[in-house]
Amino acid sequence: MSMQIKNAFRGVRFPEATLIAVLVFGQGSTVVPSLVASEVQSEPDTSLMEVQSEPDRSLTLGWPLLERPKLTGDWFGTRSLMSDSGFNWDIHNTNFYSGVAAGGLEQTFQYRGRNDILLNINGEKAGLWQGSFIDLHAESVFGTNINQSAGTLVPIILAESVPIADGSVTALTGVKFTQALSETVMVYAGKLNTLDGFGQPFTGGAVGQDGFMNTHLLFSPVLARTFPYSTFGAGFVVVNSDQDWLFNFNAYDTNDTPTVSGFETFFDNGVSLVAGANLPTSFFDRLGHQTLFVTYSTGSYLDLEASAYYDPGVGLILPSSRTRGSQSIVYGFDQAIFVAEDDSTRSWGLFGNLGLADTNPSPFHWSANIGVGGASLVPRRERDTFGIGYFYLGVSDSLKQLAPQVLPIQDESGLEGFYNIAATPWCHITADLQAVTPSRQRADDLLLFSLRAKFDF
Repeated sequence: MSMQIKNAFRGVRFPEATLIAVLVFGQGSTVVPSLVASEVQSEPDTSLMEVQSEPDRSLTLGWPLLERPKLTGDWFGTRSLMSDSGFNWDIHNTNFYSGVAAGGLEQTFQYRGRNDILLNINGEKAGLWQGSFIDLHAESVFGTNINQSAGTLVPIILAESVPIADGSVTALTGVKFTQALSETVMVYAGKLNTLDGFGQPFTGGAVGQDGFMNTHLLFSPVLARTFPYSTFGAGFVVVNSDQDWLFNFNAYDTNDTPTVSGFETFFDNGVSLVAGANLPTSFFDRLGHQTLFVTYSTGSYLDLEASAYYDPGVGLILPSSRTRGSQSIVYGFDQAIFVAEDDSTRSWGLFGNLGLADTNPSPFHWSANIGVGGASLVPRRERDTFGIGYFYLGVSDSLKQLAPQVLPIQDESGLEGFYNIAATPWCHITADLQAVTPSRQRADDLLLFSLRAKFDF
């Protein structure tokens, strides 16, 4: 990332590889350290951006269907022309067919899908000024959310619960403006989709469209109270010459407003402050990261106030006083174990997180996860990925004691394993199995089976 900024300040024009915040989901995000909220995003798909003397047939509809990187190709040259003018598209559709095969609140299978349209604009190429970038993220969800049948407090499939947990909606959840101030410093502001670029290596990305599906294995749930999904905010990030971030700071409106403008409630319930530090490592001559995040919110909350990552129960109303102020601290690590000699982007390794939060108003006092994931170990399946992980969530005593007879709550724990098959460069099919002990004591230990199909357009 910093190399991109460095190139930007060496000449009059940015080279095409200088997109600082292109929108991503998936293995491209493995260059981003764990728990980075919106400030640094992965490299653009340069296969769609390079200026060539002859059209790249792999991006046209004339190339064999199973070999082109995007299902719709280069739009007969339009996509490359738009990229040359600074407009870079990432469009994908993700489908889930999931079922509670045993336990939970209800044994049922449900379908839910989502569409994501992401646009990165290189301001200089588009006729604005040097070092400027604009990122837009529109998304829609439809179908029935399986989370309601599981009995968990944390979404068992996160991608089915954002931007809303129930029903169907189409919303513009991200409008982000970024300005590079130097080779190593960027500032940004706008309506921020905080999970864009928020991906820990070896997990497959923060939203759960390419790797793990359960929220517990994507990031620490202790952030549920202080970390909104889509809201107004601003911040800055410092990166090094190897494109790793070193420090970032963010200020967010505590109001989560993914489906409305947010102007009516603009910072009327305080501010959430998020600071992070990252130490790149090279143990065993393999890349890794040690990260630490601290959050503090000045907002006031109820114990049972839902968030994007916390569902206390539909229609449940219990008397509870509001509590002002919430804080959390999260330590994370990742460490590559295997890196392919012929392709450094193909790797697998370990990851883990340990989080601690207040006991009121945060619904979760502590959480931990550990797992292994990354490039497939199966011969001749270089584009496939896999993951196996375990998590444990310590629910706050204040929530357990709120109404032990009406709402008996216990700690939540579970295992998840997945295998992601790259059927074509633009189609990925994932089989996923979860065994979970839900927080709601009235829900039995559950077994969840899911199939996911993602198509890149």
